[in-house]
Formats: sequence, structure tokens, C-alpha cells
Amino acid sequence: MIRGVRGAVTVREDSNEEVLRETARLVTEMARANDINPETIASVIISTTTDISSAFPARAVRNLDGWTFVPVMCTHEMNVPGALEKCIRLLMHVNTEKTQKDIQHIYLNNAVQLRTDLVK
Repeated sequence: MIRGVRGAVTVREDSNEEVLRETARLVTEMARANDINPETIASVIISTTTDISSAFPARAVRNLDGWTFVPVMCTHEMNVPGALEKCIRLLMHVNTEKTQKDIQHIYLNNAVQLRTDLVK
């Protein structure tokens, strides 16, 4: 069974270092919370708000130990007025036996406001 695992994080500034650091932190936490091994991942889609352009967040994923061959793609999020700024969103497609309700979606920093119903 393939399940989607969602996550998001915000950055304080659009800098190469912070985008890569916070993306790696998000992916690591998503994997830890859901017992995800990179070999079980079908693909990862990452979107950023249009105010992030200093780095490709996918680079942070590919630099994680064991994640080199995970297919990752970056894109920009829709530019909706009033939307959360400096936000990186991530969707992992993972082969797992977990049910939808057992998946833990991870929201960090100011991104917790995106899905207050899922944040523990």
C-alpha cells in the first residue's frame, strides 16, 4: 500500500543554509515519526512558497544518509494572498502497512498553523 505522508516547515529567512537545514530536519522527523526507510519511498514532492528561491530543498533530501536515490522533485506553491510565508511543504509517497489514521503528518515552526487538527 502506498500512503502519503505530509509535512511542512517555515524558515525565518530565505538563505541556502536555512532552507537546507530546515528541510533536512523536516524529512528526518517525518521518517522517524513514521518508521520510514528510504528504500520504501516511491517519491517525494516538495513545494515552496514563491518567497523561497535560495536553494533547492531536494538537495537536502538527497544529502541525507541513504536517501541519494529517492526520487525528489521541487516546485513552487500557489501564490495565494494572505498565505503562510517562507513555507516548505513536503509530500512523501511511502510503501507502508500503516492505516491512514496511523500516519503522523509533521508540521514544524510556523507551519503548525496549516493543520492544527493534525498537530499533536
